[in-house]
Amino acid sequence: MSGLPSPVAWAHGLDPFPGREISVSSEVQNTPQQLPPSVRSDPPKASTPLVHAMADLAVMPRPIAAAALPQTATDLFGEPIEAHPPWFRPESFLRAGFDPDAYVAELRSYVPLESLSAELRAHLAALRAELVGLINRDYADFVGLSARLKGVDAAAARMRAPLADLRDKVAAFRAAAAAALAALRAGLEQRAAASNARELLELLLNTSHVVSKVEKLIKELPTAPSDSSSADVGSADKGYPGNDTTVESGTDVRETQSILLERIASEMNRLKFYISHAQNLPFIENMEKRVQGATKLLDGSLERCFVVGLEHRNAKVIYNCLRAYAAIDNTSSAEELFRTTVVSPLIQKIVPQNYAKAVSGVSSDDLEDDYLRIMQCVEKDCKFILEISSSANSGLHIFDFLANSILKEVHSAIMKGKPGACSPGKPKEFLKNYKASLRFLDFLEGYCPSKSAVTKFRSEPAYTEFMRLWHVSVYFSLRFQEIAGDLDSALTATISPVGMNENQMKQKTLLLKQSIKLLESLHSCWSDEVLVFSHSDKFLRLSLQLISRYTTWLSSGLAARKASDGSSSSPADSEWALSIPVEDFIYVMHDVNGVIGELSESGNFVEHVNQLLASCPIEVLTLVKQSILQAVEPLKELLPGIMDVMIGVIVKRSNEDLKHLKGITATYRMTNKLPVRHSPYVSGILHPFKVFLEGERVHYLSEDDKTKLRCGSTDKITAIYYDMVSEVVNVARKTEFSLQRLRQGAQKRVGASTDSSDNIISDTDKICMQLFLDIQEYARNLRSLGIDARGIESYRALWQCVAPKDKQDTIQF
Repeated sequence: MSGLPSPVAWAHGLDPFPGREISVSSEVQNTPQQLPPSVRSDPPKASTPLVHAMADLAVMPRPIAAAALPQTATDLFGEPIEAHPPWFRPESFLRAGFDPDAYVAELRSYVPLESLSAELRAHLAALRAELVGLINRDYADFVGLSARLKGVDAAAARMRAPLADLRDKVAAFRAAAAAALAALRAGLEQRAAASNARELLELLLNTSHVVSKVEKLIKELPTAPSDSSSADVGSADKGYPGNDTTVESGTDVRETQSILLERIASEMNRLKFYISHAQNLPFIENMEKRVQGATKLLDGSLERCFVVGLEHRNAKVIYNCLRAYAAIDNTSSAEELFRTTVVSPLIQKIVPQNYAKAVSGVSSDDLEDDYLRIMQCVEKDCKFILEISSSANSGLHIFDFLANSILKEVHSAIMKGKPGACSPGKPKEFLKNYKASLRFLDFLEGYCPSKSAVTKFRSEPAYTEFMRLWHVSVYFSLRFQEIAGDLDSALTATISPVGMNENQMKQKTLLLKQSIKLLESLHSCWSDEVLVFSHSDKFLRLSLQLISRYTTWLSSGLAARKASDGSSSSPADSEWALSIPVEDFIYVMHDVNGVIGELSESGNFVEHVNQLLASCPIEVLTLVKQSILQAVEPLKELLPGIMDVMIGVIVKRSNEDLKHLKGITATYRMTNKLPVRHSPYVSGILHPFKVFLEGERVHYLSEDDKTKLRCGSTDKITAIYYDMVSEVVNVARKTEFSLQRLRQGAQKRVGASTDSSDNIISDTDKICMQLFLDIQEYARNLRSLGIDARGIESYRALWQCVAPKDKQDTIQF
């Protein structure tokens, strides 16, 4: 074994004879690899692969001996020094998608090919040296393995015979067990088939027995005394003590029949169960006629007994019959019988069924009185069966006489007798009938014993169909057109005060019909004669739209008044602002303040809406209030615009008198007189403003608005006054300067002296003296209006412009 070459050595180009020392390089020739003595032998002649392997090992630049690898070098601080440069990463060769060409192309951009080749050769030498070390480490055990396996073949031969015998026994036992299991399964299948056949036979026998039993019990019913005869005898002899026995006998017979019917119903229910589990069998198909006949007889007998029980108000009979109906799962028949027997005659007496009579005037479409009478009838004639069906632990909760008997009959009577009561074309009558219907439904829900019963009542198809009678969405559309149309008509009309004479002492009363119509429309949306609580969100949206429409009407008028001053191209909404005098804007200001106050948080409108929606969560009430207050904000923003319109008209009228200011220049250029009093135009500057403030309508403005009007008007008038005065003074000074230069040039040409003109008062000085007198009078006129001229910035500039130098520091007038 030791003389054979190593396969690993042949594969890697190493020495195939382990007894030979491998020369890696000239540096490690003196350190031969030591192999165990048992595996040393003389090497044969080197073959061609060996020569190539040795040649490759000989040309390695940095050979590493497998048995004696150098220790890792460390730097000054004890950290290991990397054997390869940072750009060379040997772990890259271990990646699954390693591409040599891409690797070399990536490194050659910044690493010389000689350096890369040297590092690759060094790494190859290190890998080969490591491989040699691994082979030499375990080769001794591999060579000695054959020595340790002596006698294994004999031992295996001795163990083969007992194992074969055991295998045969296991196979035989497995075959026997499989045969026994197959026999057991066959027996179980036969037993299951027999059991199924027995169950089917028992089912058929039980079905036949139940059918015969039901037929027998049904045949026993006619043998009992007639209910009609007992009823006639009882009714004829009612009140006579001697006939008590007959009445009690008839009652006992009815109770007995009801009990027997309940028993038959339970058997019939059992029969249905058997038939459902034995369908498509010939035996069952042959019995279908018998079953159908028994079902018809049971339904007829149960119907007669239930009707008699309803007529006599016999609680026990009704209870047993209802249990029978519940047993056969035929609740709809009981509900229909109660509707036709008890409810329908009562409703027909209340609601006329002939529509021709209703149209001719015999009855109106009003349902409120009819509902009151129906509720009385329900309380008197229907309460007994409602109490029976809702009794605890009775199992009769599956019946819904409220919806499928009472409400269904009321629905049918309204559709036949008073179809116009549900028409939204008459909004007032429709709303009255709709609210009466809701109160009637609340009355019916009062008989529900629990919340689940109320939920069941509302989910019934009869309840849904009844609610479909009332087209509330159509009603809201009509109300929307009515309310919004009335407001739009009022906004397109001309502005005219309403009730001004009788409301002069009431500052909060609205004056314009547009504003009055707005509040009337808003209150109409939330009045009891209009509001439908289920559509309160739509009425809130309508209220916000009305406020927005009023705000748009005001804003468009103010914008047109400011922009066009009577232009014919203004929209229709702005014609009112172009056609009214400025005094009417006092009414507009007054009404806007009144509307804002009414719709504010402390106003009556918000409080009224919150009271109507008191049943809603606090979050909903908060959102409603915020939406109304937010809708009022654009209306508040229009108040400065209304004030600006009034101020603009007043200032425009005052400008007519200010135009006479320019005549002062011509006056004092034509005379040498000095000014001694103010000009006549000064008294007319503030005259339009005084007339406006002394008018009869100004008392509709609040004191705050009056103050804003006075301050805003006087500020703008004074600013315009200052602009015109400064312009006149500047022009006069420039003209005087030009004339003075011309005069001095002429005097120099003739050789005259210029000293004589130094003491002459110039035209500019005379003009400034006149303007100074004028602004003093203007300040006194402002004081008569309650305005201090010293507080107006433009007046202070005006004083500085025309006052003498010795009086510019102090404003006195």
